[in-house]
Amino acid sequence: MSRIRRKTLSTLLTVVAAAGLATVGVAVPAAVTSTASAATEASVGKVVGYFTEWGVYGRNYHVKNVETSGSASKLTHINYAFGNVTNGGCAIGDSYADYDKFYDAASSVDGVSDTWDAGALRGNFNQLKKLKAKHPGLKVIWSFGGWTWSGGFGQAAANPAAFANSCYNLVNDPRWAGVFDGIDIDWEYPNACGLSCDTSGTAAFKNLMSALRSKFGSSKLVTAAITADGTSGGKIDKADYAGAAASVNWYNVMTYDFFGAWAATGPTAPHSPLTSYSGIPIAGFYSDAAIQKLKSKGIASSKLLLGIGFYGRGWTGVTQSAPGGTASGAATGTYEAGIEDYKVLKNSCPATGTVAGTAYAKCGSNWWSYDTPATIAGKISYAKTQGLGGAMFWELSGDTTGGELITAVAK
Repeated sequence: MSRIRRKTLSTLLTVVAAAGLATVGVAVPAAVTSTASAATEASVGKVVGYFTEWGVYGRNYHVKNVETSGSASKLTHINYAFGNVTNGGCAIGDSYADYDKFYDAASSVDGVSDTWDAGALRGNFNQLKKLKAKHPGLKVIWSFGGWTWSGGFGQAAANPAAFANSCYNLVNDPRWAGVFDGIDIDWEYPNACGLSCDTSGTAAFKNLMSALRSKFGSSKLVTAAITADGTSGGKIDKADYAGAAASVNWYNVMTYDFFGAWAATGPTAPHSPLTSYSGIPIAGFYSDAAIQKLKSKGIASSKLLLGIGFYGRGWTGVTQSAPGGTASGAATGTYEAGIEDYKVLKNSCPATGTVAGTAYAKCGSNWWSYDTPATIAGKISYAKTQGLGGAMFWELSGDTTGGELITAVAK
């Protein structure tokens, strides 16, 4: 997902009628809104959005924002990021944010304050539970790993059954019963290199996912975020994603972060190209290449979700407007150099062109690439044409307060 923590180096309208009423301020019957997720999935497939546990700090983005932005009614699933992977098992990522942070009535999803009673659930977990009560069709999946915490998967892969038992016990802990509907594995990357390099072998990922499916059973969701490296001999070829597909409900294909200012001098390139284009820095680093490669390995289209970034990546010291220019380093970002939320970029550096199904912008000496509602519409059309299972995006706090991008996904 964006390289913010997970990559810190990490939506359909209820029904057309209900959406139309909502836009003019007419109350939508509860019976309609309660079926939002089901209607969304029936229309365009799954709409999976990541919610980051650390967003409650500097980003000041809370579960209530998922509701007030209108995003909750457009989502089919929320992936809660991230749980840690350590000592061969699943572990809490941030106990304060997860289940201890106090929400008063004004900041709570349902307008009811948390309590300090012994054993009372608070934090994001309690807010997610309340959000699900308002949207009965919405599912929440706990995602483990990410860019920062994938180093623990190697040890976990040495004893898949023990790992699966640990994860099952944590996800289904009685303290937050009813919050989670399954588990998502974000291993970056099995038998390949991410923040660290893994040497678990080609079969490790398949064995891990098989153990999780055996433990969680058919009633729980088991999913995974996977590489979109479509190059010959690249990360897709390093692990048995086809073999593991039998154990997952779907794959969240991370079709973003192909290019960025980790290549400090450029060339500038869109970080989430849908197709190839003349001058692309690395052949096979685009979304369609990954999707076609995964399909060629026998993975059903319906088990593949197209990844969309709700953020941009950028360089500074750029003189050329079109992609392919040189740079002097990463553009300034609010939380991390070289990366910025869409909600900021749409105003600070509006798109000036499109390439390969995504947008780019040059403002001053800065050059950014990101998706807009228009380019997202094109990507969703592609997903439908390819028979994909839907779309996934990283992550909710990057959107506008009115849910501009998730609305585009949902349309």
